[in-house]
Amino acid sequence: MLEYVVRRLLYGLLVLFMMVMFVFIVMRLVPGDVVKLQLADAGAVTDEQIEALEEELGLDTSIGVQLYEWTTNALRGDLGTSLWSKQPVSELIKERLPVTLQLTFMSVILAIMIGIPIGIISAVRHNTFLDNFLRVTAVGGLSIPNFWLGLVLLTVLSLAFNWIPPLGYESFTKNPIVNLQQMMIPAVVLAVALSASIIRMTRSALLEVLHSDFIRTIRAKGAKENLVIYKHALRNSLVSIITLIGLQIGTLLGGTVVLESIFSLPGLGSLIFETVSARDYPVIQSAVLIFGAMFLIVNIVVDVMYGWIDPRIRNT
Repeated sequence: MLEYVVRRLLYGLLVLFMMVMFVFIVMRLVPGDVVKLQLADAGAVTDEQIEALEEELGLDTSIGVQLYEWTTNALRGDLGTSLWSKQPVSELIKERLPVTLQLTFMSVILAIMIGIPIGIISAVRHNTFLDNFLRVTAVGGLSIPNFWLGLVLLTVLSLAFNWIPPLGYESFTKNPIVNLQQMMIPAVVLAVALSASIIRMTRSALLEVLHSDFIRTIRAKGAKENLVIYKHALRNSLVSIITLIGLQIGTLLGGTVVLESIFSLPGLGSLIFETVSARDYPVIQSAVLIFGAMFLIVNIVVDVMYGWIDPRIRNT
């Protein structure tokens, strides 16, 4: 098992480095320059002023040198300084990360609580009206853009019920009730697409197992149907379901970028949204690095889980 985990970790670190390098290069090729943005209100700007600011911001060297310096500093735990606020990037991430982690955690829990039971019902009642209705509903959940759904929910709640989430973010430790009021709607919005995916995967995986020979044998021995479904069939379907959840975490993290901005949540996603237009390179690179690391950790946990469920996978 240890060799299996180490192998997955090395693959993940390689992908993480390639992702950071891609973002690093692309952000510097995007039209717009942070130096010119900062000097936009200075009126007539001389070449000497531009060169001086580039040197101050550490942008006077080639992209390759900047990438090397940032990578070596990041390996030592130094993520640099924001080009605009002059705050250490690590402090900005430390302030914003708990919000994104809570939002992601709540979304995943909601999606699992909704998706797996409905998927089981759809599989057990396959080809019935209920199954068809649930399948259409799941397709609808996959088709709805989360930012549109978030705006619609805010509009409906404000116009029809005269209620909007409390303004001014409160952490869970300070005010749990207000925090949950602020986090519940964006968590539900993010959970919609994930729960729809889980419904479809649970249904298809469970149906495949329920039609297998060993399930027929268990039923022939007189086992109760609930025991057949939940102990034998569902357990053998978990590999596909858990793998899907792990892969969808990346989509979930991407959804936080827009939703945190819509719901005014001071998370890591909204930080990326704010700093992309400002070309705050150290913040963007570091936030993407953290997102990638979160995705890597989740997928390693998923690999370990389904490697534990099915020992044959450990040797793949």
